[in-house]
Amino acid sequence: MRAAVLHEVGRPLAVEEVAEPSGPTLEMRAAGLNFADVLMRRGDYPQMPDLPFVPGSEAAGELDGRRVVAFVRSGGGGYAERVAVDPEWVFELPEHATFPEGAAFLLTYLTAWIPLTRQARVRGGQTVLVHAAAGGVGSAAIQVARHLGARVVATAGSPEKQQVALDLGAEEAYGYDEFASAIKVDHVLDPVGGAVFADSLKVLNPLGSIVAIGFAAGPWGDVSPQFLVGRNVSVHGFYLGRLTALRPQIVREAIAELFDLWHGGAFKPLVGAELPLDRVDEALDLLESRRSVGKVVLVP
Repeated sequence: MRAAVLHEVGRPLAVEEVAEPSGPTLEMRAAGLNFADVLMRRGDYPQMPDLPFVPGSEAAGELDGRRVVAFVRSGGGGYAERVAVDPEWVFELPEHATFPEGAAFLLTYLTAWIPLTRQARVRGGQTVLVHAAAGGVGSAAIQVARHLGARVVATAGSPEKQQVALDLGAEEAYGYDEFASAIKVDHVLDPVGGAVFADSLKVLNPLGSIVAIGFAAGPWGDVSPQFLVGRNVSVHGFYLGRLTALRPQIVREAIAELFDLWHGGAFKPLVGAELPLDRVDEALDLLESRRSVGKVVLVP
């Protein structure tokens, strides 16, 4: 079978023939890209896999005649025509959903749902600021926060992306150089990091919180407890991979909640681009350059 293989960091992936997987095997119809895959290609991922390596942790396809979504928990393998899956981490794709939507669902919605329900504990009437709101996680977070009854404000890097956020349900949208002087909020979901994280701390209302989930714009600055105490605010960190490894039951509970809502039509994943396996580096470039909206998906 064909797969996209990372042989050397900083170099393009090679689409080549590899050995067939063993065990229960999913016939791939779509694979979701994540920024972690970009970091692996750079060699900047905190827990780099041994090379050669086939990236990809989200899969949608067919297993024993069923349309399913699979969470490839470890070892990667999603950027391929087939992938081995753990039956305990395979979930029925809703009838109304496409395979690309399936590949766009698990990691993005978990990365919004768990922080907003278990850490920030968003309630109706609160205001949630979603950074990178036109991206995969951001587009999911807008829908999740609105489902929880919150008012959503958003940031994005261009007027076109700000309009995407508004179309998804955000009530206001700003550039990254505008929001700090324009709004006050109760909670922030931040996949951007860098100066955006520092500015976000300043817009929190008393008893507000920020959840750091990524550092696409650079490392987070140190936060003094003196600042947090003085402002009556809190900082959370969220890393889905480690949570899945150490507290899998929490993740499974969250998946059950999300799939009930998805099957009921509460959410619609935003797929911004679908590219064939042979164009895997173009797909990663699209994600790395922030030219994409929603989720970028490979369709082997």
